[in-house]
Amino acid sequence: MQAVFGNPGSNELSFLTGLPEDIPYYLVLQEGAAIAIADGFAQASGTVGFLNLHAASGTGNSMGCMTNTVDCHTPMVVMAGQQARRYVPVGAMLTNVDPVKLGDPLVKWSGEPLRPQDGPALVSKGLMLADSAPRGVVYLSVPLDDWTQPAEEDALDLLLEREMIGTPVLPQKAVDSLVSALDRASAPALVLGPGSDTEEGFQAAVALAERARLPVWVAPSPPRSPFPTRHRCYQGQLPSSAGAVADVLARYDTVICFGAPVFRYHAPSDDPFLRPGVRVHAVTDDPDEAARAPFGRIAVGDPSDALARVAAAVADSGRDWPPARTLPETDTSGPHFTTEAILDAIDRGTSEDTVFALEWTSADLVRDRLTISRPKSLFYCAAGGLGWGLPAAIGLRLGCPDRPVVALIGDGAMQYTPSALWTAMRHQVAVTFVVCTNTKYRALQEFSEVLHVPEGPYLDISGLDVLDIARGYGVETHRAESLDDLTDYLRQQETATGPRLVEILQR
Repeated sequence: MQAVFGNPGSNELSFLTGLPEDIPYYLVLQEGAAIAIADGFAQASGTVGFLNLHAASGTGNSMGCMTNTVDCHTPMVVMAGQQARRYVPVGAMLTNVDPVKLGDPLVKWSGEPLRPQDGPALVSKGLMLADSAPRGVVYLSVPLDDWTQPAEEDALDLLLEREMIGTPVLPQKAVDSLVSALDRASAPALVLGPGSDTEEGFQAAVALAERARLPVWVAPSPPRSPFPTRHRCYQGQLPSSAGAVADVLARYDTVICFGAPVFRYHAPSDDPFLRPGVRVHAVTDDPDEAARAPFGRIAVGDPSDALARVAAAVADSGRDWPPARTLPETDTSGPHFTTEAILDAIDRGTSEDTVFALEWTSADLVRDRLTISRPKSLFYCAAGGLGWGLPAAIGLRLGCPDRPVVALIGDGAMQYTPSALWTAMRHQVAVTFVVCTNTKYRALQEFSEVLHVPEGPYLDISGLDVLDIARGYGVETHRAESLDDLTDYLRQQETATGPRLVEILQR
């Protein structure tokens, strides 16, 4: 482990006894923020996140953001405590909640030691399962008095020596089938999801797109950005309703998808999933994603590895290049600015090394106005649960300290986990938070129109002062009065030594 994040309760304090000095412990003041920071750290660093939480209410508080961690397949060990094996009634604050059952609805595995001496084996199993495909969250519950019991030294030595490799590899027959489908297709397309946003997958996707001259789409509501947004093959992000996706894919006869569920839909639609004549093939490392897909030929294996092997084997294409994609012009007048104009200003003020944590829902469908040219450069709340983005940005910076991190947050989303700013200040984590203020619950207002809900005062969130909130935690603040002001402020992030927050007004 490289770091531990936590918001412990009384049952979890014993875990801190003897914690090695070379493993930093980051205290976070709210459990949802704690799991989001650990999530960002795990995704950025490529390690397993480790979270120390209180069993009952603490685990409950974390579950809103835990849905994002689960949906993004972030490897994570959540360790909670429970009451002592020896019941001590005097002055004890005990709970009747079974912490293991509390963790069950979301996690891939949960467990507790049958004996105190089984604790190390339980933790070892949790670490290995979390990091084995399909990666995800495991939940451990350890009685508080187990930590004072002696370990079995011989068993520990064996645990430290053992190893497990848990990444499935696509059989060659399945790779040949994908290559054949592409070579035979007259109008093929490539769809990418978060599972291909690795160093290997990102490069292989570019190589495959260029060799076969494939139009490239990103799967709906993606929590990552797995392809360069300025590449000549890039076509954009698929919409999030079944009928709209079917309309986009209707122009192709063969669609090959790597590293994404087929498909995630958000907006309601009664239309068919596919138009006649469209065949879909996909690769995912999650058997559940494969089994629940309503259509397609789905293979289970490492998407990045499969991408590289398909890219190396597919025939060079004589097809024309996909149609060039241009970004529409946008209104830049103020003092309240359009989403597109703000994104353009952010793009001018950042570099190709910048990592973005995105929880500004207004920007979701136009996020590719940001220039993405490297893997692991954009992270979004995978399940759509708000409160993840602000703390996740802190974890991203801790996990990749050599890359600048910018968080794009809505003024409503900021209210879920602002306490994470305390951790950023405590450890001087240099993240720039851009808060876009429109004083509306805009995402729900837009859905109200889709669902024909009459307009009313229910979703007004005016009266908040995000700068005052940030200043209360000691964070440097700034209000950008113009788009150029925002760009200039972002350009100063290279020399920042701690967290900063800038607000800009959005239409």
